[in-house]
Amino acid sequence: MSARWIAHLDMDAFYASVELLRYPDLRGRPVVVGGRRAHQPEVREDGTRSYAVLRDYAGRGVITTSTYEARALGVHSGLGLMKAAALAPDAVLLPADFDEYRLHSRNFKASVAEVAPVIEDRGIDEIYIDLTDLPGANDATPDDPYAGLRDIARRMKAGVREATGLSCSVGITPNKLLSKIASDLDKPDGLTILTHAEMPGRIWPLPAKRINGIGPKASAKLEMLGVRTIGELAAADPQWLIEQFGANYGQWLHRAAHGIDEREVVTYREPKSISRETTFERDLHARTDRETLGGIFTKLCEQLSSDLARKGYYAKTIGVKLRFDDFKISTRELTLPEYVQDAQSIRRWAGLCLKRQPLEQRMRLIGVRAGSLCKSDALPESGETGAPQLDLGLFDAAG
Repeated sequence: MSARWIAHLDMDAFYASVELLRYPDLRGRPVVVGGRRAHQPEVREDGTRSYAVLRDYAGRGVITTSTYEARALGVHSGLGLMKAAALAPDAVLLPADFDEYRLHSRNFKASVAEVAPVIEDRGIDEIYIDLTDLPGANDATPDDPYAGLRDIARRMKAGVREATGLSCSVGITPNKLLSKIASDLDKPDGLTILTHAEMPGRIWPLPAKRINGIGPKASAKLEMLGVRTIGELAAADPQWLIEQFGANYGQWLHRAAHGIDEREVVTYREPKSISRETTFERDLHARTDRETLGGIFTKLCEQLSSDLARKGYYAKTIGVKLRFDDFKISTRELTLPEYVQDAQSIRRWAGLCLKRQPLEQRMRLIGVRAGSLCKSDALPESGETGAPQLDLGLFDAAG
């Protein structure tokens, strides 16, 4: 039986790298992606571009991603743009363009599939690939026991660069857990191959939070308990971990620290729902900002409709999500009499959900969700329309 080899391919600073394809003059500079359309670069009369910089930003947006030059200044994804401005005031601020990112995502995944077709899609910028049964995966040379794996990885990386113009990093190990860690060890443009024998030298010195599945709360508790590295976690008594974290999670922590993971690469998983949401630059109110909210709400419904059509789904439930100025979240969802996909129907049903929401407070986020999905070719026969004929009166000024 051949050895099990799983690869994790992660695009390098994906959103920022896509932007650098459009703005190559920004290469080598700290760049942050996360602004709104108002931060779109402007072309001067002489043909050069004028970019927004963090020092001029005012608002409460967060960083979607940043270039490695910005990360070296402490500016990372999830950090508030105002806080980032204090660390890197001269960093360029670009708005996110998710349509462009999705296009490059589809292209890089298609290129990898030409080399290694057993792929698990894990999001817009990362995939797992099962290399176990790929011809040549276990080839070796006197100088390199992993020559076959290295060749496959280089072909995948070259294909990604040819299809997108972007670089990626690949980690190859016996399982998904270790490969996820390995792909991050030699970024950017990295290629790392590890077995369990290399864990003491390459994996155990890393912080425990580098294990995918150890979140901020668990990491903080481990730190409080004196467990800082993966190696220290591996050395911890399993029963003690169970006492501290409960049976299931405690056992998993012990196994993860020793690099044990039997999960298979899942080549297809039906989505449970598809959603679109946006966070506002400033708090908005349903009464005083009706026109602005109407435009945003309509755009989200149109985007959601486009997502459903592109992926070949219809939805039987439509819901909305609101986050208010006190950070409380409210959601409402309706089960529809028929499956829908078009933007008008989605907006009508989402608007009915809004009528059931408390709208007295100012809002900082709005989202629209489609659930109970059904593939287009599996729809039940019906002559009824799913769009309710009613005047919702909410956010109607713009749509």
